[in-house]
This record gives sequence, structure tokens and C-alpha cells, in this order.
Amino acid sequence: MTARPPKARKSAAPKPFTAVEAERFFAALAQDRPDPRTELDYANPFTLLVAVVLSAQATDVGVNKATPALFAAADTPEKMAALGEARIAELIKTIGLYRTKAKNVAALSRILVERHGGQAPRERAALEALPGVGRKTANVVLNEAFGEPTIAVDTHIFRVGNRTGLAPGKTPLEVEQKLERITPARFKKGAHHWLILHGRYVCKARRPDCPACAVRDLCRYGAKEGG
Repeated sequence: MTARPPKARKSAAPKPFTAVEAERFFAALAQDRPDPRTELDYANPFTLLVAVVLSAQATDVGVNKATPALFAAADTPEKMAALGEARIAELIKTIGLYRTKAKNVAALSRILVERHGGQAPRERAALEALPGVGRKTANVVLNEAFGEPTIAVDTHIFRVGNRTGLAPGKTPLEVEQKLERITPARFKKGAHHWLILHGRYVCKARRPDCPACAVRDLCRYGAKEGG
């Protein structure tokens, strides 16, 4: 009788971060980037909202190339609604999915005028009810424009949360919820920016720059680049 091969052992899950380690993690990121902020250009909460809507499946650099002309023509919901979908599309045509985004920007501008007194609301439910605005976009606006300690999980933060072991999760919402629990209160306002910038410039998707990583000694990633 042929002996059955032994079952392959599943690799052990990385050891969860302790509160002390989470404190050290964010303290290191804060020291590395003392003044974190969005890289999207904007002038007020409304233009930030529009810029974030335009940034879906696009880069901040690409959005920043298109928005100066757009915001010069319309920097309020009233002006944007008057500009109209066709003109908005013409001004943002260098951005991916520009037709759908132009439709959403025109529609959300009309809603802001009709229902919110021409102001970007600072309530999550009101933001998420706007065309083209999901949880991530609402979190960015709440954090950047209104100072709320929200964490918007994009592809960069999702990768950092999972790769480092700080907040592993199968969905952006799961990662967000774990980050909410593990992030020390004093770092919550800047956590979104520290994590996204770390993912964009250091903990990159294809080849993380581990030698330059401020949290290398805490990271649970087993295949660190650079030895």
C-alpha cells in the first residue's frame, strides 16, 4: 500500500501588531513625513470633492494636469452646473473615463446647489449619496477638507495594510475597520496620508523600496527587497 504524502502545512498568519508596535509604526511614518497631505490640487471643499471623483482609476498627477482649466472655469457648484456636462468633458478629456466622470460632476454639482446650499456636505451619508462618490471618496473629503480622522483605503493603503501586516483584510472595508482599531488616536488624522504616501513612494506594488522603509523593522513582509 502506497503511503500518502504528508499534507502541506499552511503558512502561519503573521503575528498581529501590538498597540506598542502600532504606535512605533505611525511614529516612524510621522517622523519620515511630518506634514502629510493630499497631492491633489484644490482650492475649497467642492474642488477637492471634484478632484477626488476625477481621481478614480487615474493618477493624481493626471488629475492635476486637467483641473487647473476646469477650476478656472468653475470653482463652485453653481458655476460647474452652469458649465454643463459637455464642456466639463472637454476640459477633462485627458483623464480616464472622462465622459462618465463629467456626467457625475455635473450631476453632483446640481444636487449641491439644489439640496445643500451650494456647499460640499460634511456628513458621510450626504456625500455618499452624490453621483460618483463612494466610501473612499467621502473619507478623503471628510479627512482633508473637514479634518475628520477618517481613513480612505485605496489600492496603496490596501497593499500597505496587507503587506506590512498592520491591517490585513480581504476587502477595503475590512482593512479600513482594522486600521480604525489599530491606529493610535493621535495619529488618526494623518494616518490616511502617511499610508498612501508610503505605498505610493516606498512600499510600491512591484518592487517595494525596503532599504528606504521607515518601518522595515516592524514590517511582517517576508520577502523584503534589498536583503
